[in-house]
Amino acid sequence: MASTSTPSSSQYLQRSYFSPYNSLQKLKPSFHEKFPLHFSFFSPASSKSLIILRTNSPNTAKYNEIVVDDEMDRVRRLQNGSDVRGVAVEGEKGRAVDLTTPVAEAIAESFGEWVIKKLEEEKGRPVEDVKISLGRDPRISGASLSVGIFAGLARAGCMVFDMGLATTPACFMSTLLPPFSYDASIMMTASHLPYTRNGLKFFTKKGGLTSTEVEIICDLAARKYANRQAKVSTLLTPPTRVDFMSAYSNHLREIIKERVNHPVHYDSPLLGFQIVVNAGNGSGGFFTWDVLDKLGADTFGSINLQPDGMFPNHIPNPEDKVAMALTRAAVLENSADLGIVFDTDVDRSGVVDKEGNPINGDKLIALMSAIVLKEHPDSTIVTDARTSMALTKFITNRGGHHCLYRVGYRNVIDKGVELNKDGVEAHLMMETSGHGALKENYFLDDGAYMVVRIIIEMVRMKLEGSDEGIGSLIKDLEEPLESAELRMDVLSEPKHAKAKAIEVIETFKTYIEGGKLAGWELDSCGDCWVSDGCLVDATEAPTAIDAHMYRAKISDERHGEYGWLHIRQSIHNPNIAVNMQSTVPGGCQSITRALREKFLLASGMDSVVDTSEIDKYVGG
Repeated sequence: MASTSTPSSSQYLQRSYFSPYNSLQKLKPSFHEKFPLHFSFFSPASSKSLIILRTNSPNTAKYNEIVVDDEMDRVRRLQNGSDVRGVAVEGEKGRAVDLTTPVAEAIAESFGEWVIKKLEEEKGRPVEDVKISLGRDPRISGASLSVGIFAGLARAGCMVFDMGLATTPACFMSTLLPPFSYDASIMMTASHLPYTRNGLKFFTKKGGLTSTEVEIICDLAARKYANRQAKVSTLLTPPTRVDFMSAYSNHLREIIKERVNHPVHYDSPLLGFQIVVNAGNGSGGFFTWDVLDKLGADTFGSINLQPDGMFPNHIPNPEDKVAMALTRAAVLENSADLGIVFDTDVDRSGVVDKEGNPINGDKLIALMSAIVLKEHPDSTIVTDARTSMALTKFITNRGGHHCLYRVGYRNVIDKGVELNKDGVEAHLMMETSGHGALKENYFLDDGAYMVVRIIIEMVRMKLEGSDEGIGSLIKDLEEPLESAELRMDVLSEPKHAKAKAIEVIETFKTYIEGGKLAGWELDSCGDCWVSDGCLVDATEAPTAIDAHMYRAKISDERHGEYGWLHIRQSIHNPNIAVNMQSTVPGGCQSITRALREKFLLASGMDSVVDTSEIDKYVGG
């Protein structure tokens, strides 16, 4: 394999020490105290950048500190839990572009340095030739941001490998599958968000980074960006192009062939099955021609396979009603055995059974639980705390255990890893959004792998003589009578929104503990205490909080326990999400009315959040 001539980390450090900025840093402290230096940078939207260096008198020192602080805050706010997300293209009303090429460069450089440091700590010696790959979805901002990422990784002293159009799971697998086996990887995607957005997901051989680790990287990047003279890099080291997706597709094909072990046509186990794919114009088209077609499946009727960064047909999201409706129509029109829906970067998926029934959310968790519990009947299934009481019943009826945990796919997956380390078998971790990970697959949330397991089960059922289809596995799953999700925007400047959201949610907890909401009680589940807001583990080393949230179970004299409400601080946007379910007619509306009148209005929190969705739902 060809390699780049990227300098080692030690060579880069020697070179960068003599940069203009570092030379200025060596000026005497007395000079800095008397004449603080400030750099004013113009947007790099054009091919030319204008750099102004000026010295300021002590009278403007405070102004300069504010400018630098604002720049740093903007970069830090790009952290989105364990990812980075921002606006990369103009087009959103009220939202300025904040994920620019120079910002991406600073983040990539910080990630590269972080990877090098971790490897040196592990090996106890300096490391060279650190290899990092980059994949991306088809968003229109991908090409320009790639330039910054390549430059940033090269600045850090890393060898860079360009995977081109790829999926998030493939990026992680590029750190494991030979002959690639990179030290780390970055996936450029903003999942199902609009074409104007983009983001970064980070991986090492150990898996995805935690929120705490991404926070460290973003903080380092914020400092680099605010203090850097030139916002456009002059370091242009071309990456090495690699075709990893072919190797990844072959990996998935081999799993299907081995698990099915077809007695007649081993190499084409999908002969006789029609499977339609809706890739949403994201990165998932490969699954049709490089996996299904090559295994003998008939994929006629598949839709939206060609990558298109404008996503012209619908939001590429298994939770999207349009995406599911179009897939359902394709299944019924073609009498297909299965329909598949991928999100943009293929770390999530949903399916449609042969009868045209959409399977996502709790239904997808139930389907995967049924498959996993056939092989591991005593397994614990870890989900977020928004799943239904009926799902718990479904899992326990099959001999499994249900662990409700905090919202956030990384939280759910990490909880499964923790349980396994503690000797509790947890083979499946899934969030209601469709993120799902299996112990057998490196605890990786891989939408394609989830579909692979469903396809394997479908073929096995056929070989065993069943014509019922995959949907029959969840026919006894009860559905909640009512469910709702509402949002409350935080009425604050972006930099204060997080603190304001926490204030609302903690006040909610105080109101319930004080008995101000009759019949409401903070819920709990085993050793994962929802009464601590799904925030605190009952262990000696609790996981750090990335978003505040609480779940309350709700009862009255007439019905007993009839529903629940989950309130949480959004990681993605400056708002608060409220989810609820009820087993009685009108239950969600009465729950919402109590939330508004006995909490939001009574506590004065209605002045902190926009309650218009709440008001509309209760009809006043």
